[in-house]
Amino acid sequence: MHVFIVTDHAFINGGQAKVALDSALGLAGRGHRVTVFAAVGPADPRLAAAGIRVVCLNQDDVTTARSKLAFAVQAIWNRAAAEALARELARLDPMEAIVHVHAFAKALSPAIGRALRGSRLACLYTMHEFFLVCPNGGFYEYPAARICHRTPMSAACLTTHCDAQSYPRKLARVVRHAALDHVARLPDLFRHVITISDLQERVVAPLLPAGTQFHRVDNPIAVDEAPPRAGAPGDFLFVGRISTEKGAPIFAEAARRANIRPVFVGDGERAADLRARYPEALMLGWRDPAGVQALMRQARALVFPSVWYEGQPLTVYEALACGTPVIVSDACAGREAVEDGETGFWFRSGDPDALAAHLRRLQDDATADRMGRAAHARYWAAPLSRDAHLDRLTGVYETVMREAALGRSRTGAASRPRAVAPA
Repeated sequence: MHVFIVTDHAFINGGQAKVALDSALGLAGRGHRVTVFAAVGPADPRLAAAGIRVVCLNQDDVTTARSKLAFAVQAIWNRAAAEALARELARLDPMEAIVHVHAFAKALSPAIGRALRGSRLACLYTMHEFFLVCPNGGFYEYPAARICHRTPMSAACLTTHCDAQSYPRKLARVVRHAALDHVARLPDLFRHVITISDLQERVVAPLLPAGTQFHRVDNPIAVDEAPPRAGAPGDFLFVGRISTEKGAPIFAEAARRANIRPVFVGDGERAADLRARYPEALMLGWRDPAGVQALMRQARALVFPSVWYEGQPLTVYEALACGTPVIVSDACAGREAVEDGETGFWFRSGDPDALAAHLRRLQDDATADRMGRAAHARYWAAPLSRDAHLDRLTGVYETVMREAALGRSRTGAASRPRAVAPA
C-alpha cells in the first residue's frame, strides 16, 4: 500500500513526531511506499535514505515564527498547506493509498480537512493529544494546575482562562477550534481514530460523532531486552519536562517528606525554582535515550507524578522494560501500564503525602527488587516493540481501506484507479 503520513514536523521534536517518523521508517522497511507531508523542516535525513518521499513546506511553528500575528493566522487556517496537500493527494491512487494524520495543530492547521475531504481517500487520525476535541489540546487548566472537566466550546469553556500563556491565546485557539468543527469538520471526517490509551478513548468518545470507530494502537517502545538489575537499587528517578503539569513539584515535596533524595532527569520552567527550594534534589539535566535507560536500570523506581491525562507516557513503559518499578499518579494514562502493588504503585494525584508513603515502602530493597523483577517479566511477556506496532497499524489500515473501497463501489466514485503522476 501507499501510506501518506501527514504531520506538523518532518523531524523529531517530541514523542508525537517520533512515533510518526519511526512508523514511516518501519513501514518503508516492510516494503510499503511511504510519503511524509509536513509543514516544518528540516526533514530527518533517515527518511530520504529509506526511500521515503518527503514533502516539506518549510513553514514556521510557534518556536520559529518571527511574527506571532502571522503565525496565529497560519495556526487558525493554513491556506498554503491546504493547497499543497490537495495537490499531493490528487497524485494518489485511491485503490492503494491511505492518508494517516498524526498532527496538525502546531503548524498545518485544520485547513487540511478541506483537502482531505475533497480527495475522498481513505484516511484516519492518531490522537496523540486532544486537539481534535479540546481547544488547548490537553483538558488541563494551566493557571489553576488541574484537569478540566468542562465541555469543550461550551460557555464555561469559553470563559475559562486555561492557556499556559494568556487568555488572548486561548481565544485564538477557540477560533481555530471553531474552524476545526464548523469549516474543516475534522471530527466528522475522521471516522477512524487511533487511540493510545483506554483513558484517552473514555475522555474523547462522548465528544466525537456516534459513528466514530476507535482502534487501539500502542506506541512502540525502543528498549533492548536485558536481564533485570543486579545489585542494590539506586535512587528514585523523575524523567521528563520539569513542569507543574508533569508533577515535578509534587515529587520534590514528597521526597522531602519521605527523607529521600529526588533525582531529576530533564529540564523545564520549574527547574530553577525547584533547585532553589529543594537543594537536596539532584538535577541531571537532559540525557540521551541510552543515558536515560542506563539511569532507569539502576533506579529504585521511576516516579511519574503527572497531574494531567497524558496520552500514553512512553517513559513509564521504558522503565518497566528496564525492570524498574513505577510509582504513578492515578489521574494519568500511565497507570494503565502499572499493576498496583505488583509492578509499582498508584497514588492519589496531586497528593505529596500519598506519594511519600509509597516512596517509604520502596526504600525496602527486597520490595524494590521484587517489583522490579515483576515489572520486567510482565513487560517482556508482551513487549511494545516496533514490529508489534506495525502489525497492528497495518491491520487498521487494511480495515479502513476496505471500508473506503466499499463506499466508493456504492457511489460509483473512483471505480478505476486515477492517473497518477510519477513521483
